[in-house]
Amino acid sequence: MAKYIIPYCPTAYARKVIHPALESHSRSVLVCHRRYGKTVLVINHMIKMAIKCKKKMPVFAYIAPYRKQAKTIAWSYLKYYLHVLPGVTVNESELYVEFASMHKGCSGARIYIMGADNPDSARGLYFDGVVLDEPAQIKSELWDEVILPALMDRNGWAVFIGTPKGQNQFYEIWQNAQSDDKWYSCMIRCDESGLFDVGGRYGPEALETLKAEMSETKFRQEMLCDFTASCENVLITIDEVTESAGRTYTKEDVGLAPVIFGVDVARYGDDSCVITRRQGLVCYEPKVYKDIDNMTFAAYLMREIDKHRPDAVFVDAGRGEGVIDRCRQMGYDVTEVNFGSRALNPERYINKRVEMWDEMHEWIKSGGALPNVPELKSELVVPEYSFDAANRMKLSSKEDIKEIMGKSPDIADSLALTFAYPVQPKGFISGTRRAMCNVDFDLYDD
Repeated sequence: MAKYIIPYCPTAYARKVIHPALESHSRSVLVCHRRYGKTVLVINHMIKMAIKCKKKMPVFAYIAPYRKQAKTIAWSYLKYYLHVLPGVTVNESELYVEFASMHKGCSGARIYIMGADNPDSARGLYFDGVVLDEPAQIKSELWDEVILPALMDRNGWAVFIGTPKGQNQFYEIWQNAQSDDKWYSCMIRCDESGLFDVGGRYGPEALETLKAEMSETKFRQEMLCDFTASCENVLITIDEVTESAGRTYTKEDVGLAPVIFGVDVARYGDDSCVITRRQGLVCYEPKVYKDIDNMTFAAYLMREIDKHRPDAVFVDAGRGEGVIDRCRQMGYDVTEVNFGSRALNPERYINKRVEMWDEMHEWIKSGGALPNVPELKSELVVPEYSFDAANRMKLSSKEDIKEIMGKSPDIADSLALTFAYPVQPKGFISGTRRAMCNVDFDLYDD
């Protein structure tokens, strides 16, 4: 048997600990400091797993947030480390390599390089193993609806890799892995070079140089792998969200509170339409609709209104004109809310959006109970706040949030909309609850 040596030289720790752990676990998460070499590590892990795989026509994939990014980062590495192997076919247009058959009776394996911005490229495939790079910027729907089912077909493995960028989806994956023995989790910080044998790349002098050239927050976040580094400016912290999601109330606890709908309408093709129902301190699991036109979504909204009889329905006016007009045409009372409009407290908030999010934050701190929905929790902890020259609070733009998460915070925005304006229960007249009581009896009737 011929022997081929791939030009990959892992660190001692990677060779002795990380690679064996990745091979023995079906789910893994690696949190690495910037420039650790995580892409090279996982590319060579995929190559090894592809060579060892004895299944029929095995398929593997490296998935980054964007195809162009995946090609720039991983494609050249994959071709470089495979150039010494005979019988490897390279498809430049489709970004995959195909091995010659490594085992008797088995077809050769394929490794794809993909971007999460084109999810259709992964549909219809099965996977024996995938690597998801920077999963915080990859829509959770891709994992739930495409990748996970494709892995289950063949009992495949998955590796999540990334560098911390706040308390987001990747942070939740890391947190969940800590409490699950079936997962392998590893965090490599730059100040642990000796322990992890990174070759002395970040010795004491190099670390001091980095500290001097980077902001403290960036250094803690990207080099020390601190997920909470930017927490000073995060409006809603992960701890507040976790505590809120653990609270429970009975129907009697919130029975007299108004029922409020927050409705966020999709702005772009890959965004979602969301209906969130809140009653007092309880937020119920949101209704999320994808790939839906305004008329159909309006029909769903009217059905929910008929079912729950809300006291107020606040609809995002940004892209919700069609939904608003249709509901009003059918006799439903809805209130349009423009996120960029003037706040009720203009001295404190730069616009309506910031005011609603801050009201939502106060609700969470005051005992509000969130549903245990991972997408909602991830979206809530991303926005950061700051102040303008007039000392008014402002929030990260939706574009900035989408760049971090890979999607718009539609679910969180729909919950924020329930705080658009003060609401009284229907029948609340002049400070009384007359319509909710036995109005046939008049206490003051002579």
